[in-house]
Amino acid sequence: MVLPVKVTIDGITHLAHTFDLSHIGARLGGLHIELKQGQIIAVQRGSQKANFRVMWVQHLSEKDVQAGIQAVVTQNNFWGVDLSEQAKEHKADDLMTMMAPKRS
Repeated sequence: MVLPVKVTIDGITHLAHTFDLSHIGARLGGLHIELKQGQIIAVQRGSQKANFRVMWVQHLSEKDVQAGIQAVVTQNNFWGVDLSEQAKEHKADDLMTMMAPKRS
């Protein structure tokens, strides 16, 4: 599901969007910044704001970056979308696989 988000790194806010969502994280796209695996970033969706750990980074081009992120502290309904059915159908390992970088 594609949702607009704001990503804050070192006090600077960048616009991005989600691709895949889960109750524990997401795959972000539309990033034009350098990210590092293990880095903690702030993500804002509407009025909700939370910290996420960058699990992986994939450079699609010089200025197009995707990243898999996982919540540092899981929040109920952070994305504003009902993911309860997905949580019942998938284990955490399956969700992180779903959000893994896409191979060409």
